[in-house]
Amino acid sequence: MKRQVLVHRDVRKLEVVEELCPQPDEGEVLVQTRYSGISAGTEVMIYKGLFPDNLLLDESLPALSGEFKYPFRYGYCCVGQIVECGKNISPEWQGKRVFAFHPHASHFTVPLNDLIPLPDTLRDEDAVFIPNMETAVNFLQDGRPLLGESVIVFGLGIVGLLTSALLGQFPLGFLGCLDLFPQRRQIALSLGADMALNPAEFPHAGTLREALRLAGLPQAGADLVYELSGNPQALNQAIEVCGFNSRVVIGSWYGRKSVGLDLGSAFHRNRINLSSSQVSTIAPALSGRWDKNRRFEVVFEQLEKVKPGNWISHVFPLNEAEQVFQLLADSPEEVLQAIFTYR
Repeated sequence: MKRQVLVHRDVRKLEVVEELCPQPDEGEVLVQTRYSGISAGTEVMIYKGLFPDNLLLDESLPALSGEFKYPFRYGYCCVGQIVECGKNISPEWQGKRVFAFHPHASHFTVPLNDLIPLPDTLRDEDAVFIPNMETAVNFLQDGRPLLGESVIVFGLGIVGLLTSALLGQFPLGFLGCLDLFPQRRQIALSLGADMALNPAEFPHAGTLREALRLAGLPQAGADLVYELSGNPQALNQAIEVCGFNSRVVIGSWYGRKSVGLDLGSAFHRNRINLSSSQVSTIAPALSGRWDKNRRFEVVFEQLEKVKPGNWISHVFPLNEAEQVFQLLADSPEEVLQAIFTYR
């Protein structure tokens, strides 16, 4: 049997390779993919070649071992079905729906312990968003929003929208969202945001904060800001809208993009805290009580509640990967979420 896999050959150069399908070894299963999701942030950065030199693909995921050196395979959102079990795997696993952090491929073998069994109540289309929802849950755990706080989210890609969806369930004092694209701003409003603005319309210092104040942000400024836009310049606007002793959670991965921060004005006097957030680990302050399994319970619950599969805007077969990535890279305003189908 043959399988198809997606390979990054060079900057902006993809190839769908047909090769023999591997057989599962002892303790492994063969998964036939139904859908795989494309990260419009991380994967498009990789497609453009904006990853740092000598960086590992992902230290926390066995399927993404190795470095960013061409050629390589990438992706981490696969929903599929177990079609063959290796030695010492109970045949009861045959036919089970599962999620895998695995590069785009029509079939793949993987140790059973590396798979996430999917609840019967969770749709395939929503399960594709497991990594994104886990990231959003992690952002809230790291940011720790409090009752009555004012929160601002920069960037309404899928992760930004999911983060906004979770924040919209909190009894916040104010939730403001910012993104360049009208469709995303409209979705944020439907998720509970008090205001959704285009940050490009406020290029001068102070104008964005004033616009947010007129929309309901307290005069003192935001208590918590999430920078999820992937645009390093958004960090300066994030600092601008902060209040005294507020915190900025940086969830964006900038790759090789340079970050020019204005730390000479309000940053020090306002005692603003900038912190990184990355989903591969759990914050040390929580790790005594939280582990991945507990976090995934929350992820499943929220996926069924939010139903982000309804945001899928484009579905493509894997052999159209080149067109998909060109669209994501050059016309991001046209795509909310693109996925590959293998049916």
